[in-house]
Amino acid sequence: MSNYQIAIVGRPNVGKSTFFNRLLKQRKAIVGSEEGITRDRIYGEVEWSGHTLTFIDTGGYIPEDVDVFNSAVRDQALAAVSESDLILFMVDGKNDPTASDKSLAKLIRHSGKKFILAVNKCDSLNHDEQVYQFHQLGIDPVYPVSALNGRLTGDLLDSILEKLEINSPAEINDHEDGMRVAIVGMPNVGKSSITNSLLQKDQAIVTPIAGTTRDSIDSKLKYYNKLITLVDTAGLRKKSKLDDNIEFYSNVRTRRAIIGADVVLVVIDAYKGFTKQDKSIADEVINKGKGMAIIVNKWDLIEKETNTMRDFTVEMSLQFKSLSHYPVLFISAKTKQRISSILKIANQVYDLRLTNLGTSDLNKFLQNILKLQQPPATKGKAISLKYMTQVSSGPHLFVIFTNYPKLIPSSYKRFVENQLRESFNLEGVPIRLSFRRK
Repeated sequence: MSNYQIAIVGRPNVGKSTFFNRLLKQRKAIVGSEEGITRDRIYGEVEWSGHTLTFIDTGGYIPEDVDVFNSAVRDQALAAVSESDLILFMVDGKNDPTASDKSLAKLIRHSGKKFILAVNKCDSLNHDEQVYQFHQLGIDPVYPVSALNGRLTGDLLDSILEKLEINSPAEINDHEDGMRVAIVGMPNVGKSSITNSLLQKDQAIVTPIAGTTRDSIDSKLKYYNKLITLVDTAGLRKKSKLDDNIEFYSNVRTRRAIIGADVVLVVIDAYKGFTKQDKSIADEVINKGKGMAIIVNKWDLIEKETNTMRDFTVEMSLQFKSLSHYPVLFISAKTKQRISSILKIANQVYDLRLTNLGTSDLNKFLQNILKLQQPPATKGKAISLKYMTQVSSGPHLFVIFTNYPKLIPSSYKRFVENQLRESFNLEGVPIRLSFRRK
């Protein structure tokens, strides 16, 4: 299946993200009435006439603005233009062409790329005459469109195929998405810096200001011929700390990214240490049944002694005992220290998450732990564990059949889980135990 990239560019608040969401038929990009919501470039795939079109949503382009955010947004838009096959230049049909429109039109004409001008907010036939005033920008063809109600979207997609000289329908083949790895954590712990280091390019905007990333951003890369989708997310804040609707929806998208991931990398700021909010995030990942690794970033800022890593790991386990079952990696996104080990650990956790343990091995394990410790009698009832099997992976669910499932104390369930982890390599993998009546 052919795959072409189309960058959607334009000044702020012309409807780029609304159009992007319309094409994808989902709210992938956050939209709102104020300017500057989209900052990083966001990718989404659309199937049209048997071809895959990858649209790149970009932040509003403001020429010659020295503000740190606007400068970074501009760089992201230029990066999208650089890697695209076609530029979809979007303008606001309800307003006359602005100086920013004219400046951007000049840049597009000299980009060497194919381009189309989309005049947005032509919500009905009566508004189509709004396109005529934009011919002065010197960009042809010009198409009216409505991101709000989807009017003429199909015609625009047809014109994109025509401009890209795609004439025949392509054969549709199923494609493997591979492993999805979500990078989560509190604001300003270095998630985007880690993403950029892994991709070896600046895909996400990085500044010292907390909360720069707002959307969850998908990036694809190969690791030993295995396709990995890397999802950089907004920082997870406490509900009490959410300042506006945009931050609320950023949190929603981050939690969706966790649900959609195979492996979640929880990033912790080494300088601040393991906090209650870090514990809350890790706990949410475990409860969702996802593979998990702890990434301690900014390790270059820490004064080290012989056992500094071990002491840090022990301290985390004391605060949250379950973390003793998950791998911990100490890195520095700034100096690139141990960056190469991140995908290795994620891949190991992914493979373990998909493993199925044989029923005969599990029942040998069950007999061995019964020799070590029988379940205690409860309410005068002698509890007998008969049989054990694994019924699912990702997350691992193990069923143990017994005569009194409701009388198994939680302390014995923890004993079984700990013994299970010691007997089989399940580091980084959540475990569910279900006791059922035989």
